[in-house]
Amino acid sequence: MITLAVVGAGYWGPNLIRNFLKIDQQMVHTVCEKNETRRDIISKTYPGLKLCKDYSTLLEDEEIKAVVIAVQPAYHYEMAKAALLQGKHAFVEKPLALTAKECQNLIQLAEDRKLVLMVGHVFEYNPAVRKVKECIKAGMLGDIYHLYSERTDLGTVKADVNAMWNIAPHDVSIMLYWLGEEPRSVSARGYSYLQKDVEDVVHMSLEFPSGINAEIHVSWLSPQRTRTTTVVGSKNMIVYDELSSNGKVKVVRNELCAEGFNQMRDKYTKKKGTVVTPELEDYEPLYEECKHFVECIEKGLRPLTDGRNGLRVVRVLESAQESLKKDGVPIKIGHQ
Repeated sequence: MITLAVVGAGYWGPNLIRNFLKIDQQMVHTVCEKNETRRDIISKTYPGLKLCKDYSTLLEDEEIKAVVIAVQPAYHYEMAKAALLQGKHAFVEKPLALTAKECQNLIQLAEDRKLVLMVGHVFEYNPAVRKVKECIKAGMLGDIYHLYSERTDLGTVKADVNAMWNIAPHDVSIMLYWLGEEPRSVSARGYSYLQKDVEDVVHMSLEFPSGINAEIHVSWLSPQRTRTTTVVGSKNMIVYDELSSNGKVKVVRNELCAEGFNQMRDKYTKKKGTVVTPELEDYEPLYEECKHFVECIEKGLRPLTDGRNGLRVVRVLESAQESLKKDGVPIKIGHQ
């Protein structure tokens, strides 16, 4: 059995603890958390777990075979690097690191030591997201024209990263997973209302080699909580709404392209496409992700969301950050 440590018991860490314990009650060896109040909460919730506040001490424990890192992004690289150097497998919450160079260093370390390096792009384990991928792969949408997503909330505001680094990794990960290609350029514009030089509203535009373009809008400063992505194709369109209670995936007939715009010019504004709601599997994506990490360690497999998967997303975000600084100038993304 794999024994692991979870580092960080703030917002997301407890969810990881719960799911790894669901796999096996003995799997979580230690929880590392600097904040005393949070340690007390974990102690009361899981009386049998070992707790510590010193990460370096944890790394010296030979019983711990893997480390699960759920702390602020600024610490992801150093903590993951230290774990890999100590011969421990590493699961790192998104983003994998804050630069492509850091991601490449982690990938090399893991490969040299034959260790599993995995990034927490949890939506790639989501049954609704996987259903959309299945529809695209089957040709149900025809030629893909355009994607656009909106991820907003009057929500958790960070001081260490902007809204783009905080929540856009999800949307970038999803789009790259669906399309199976990386964008060639990105432009981004952001606005700082709540804190100086920390953008809480960001608009991103991605251009792909195939000609597909995508728009991503993220915000901490919205009265509505939205989690939607739309894919427009020549035959059909798909709306993925993570918060929907009556079907998270809807396939909509693209009547404009199907019947021909010129033939229905006078009625197209009134025409609505037929809507089909595919049946989805029912499981918790985070549990699936945690289980996959353990299986990859046990069987020596490469994770679906491995280090290179994390690198692809960070390349986009790093280039988008450069575009933010240059007032939205498109930045080419180097693929290595």
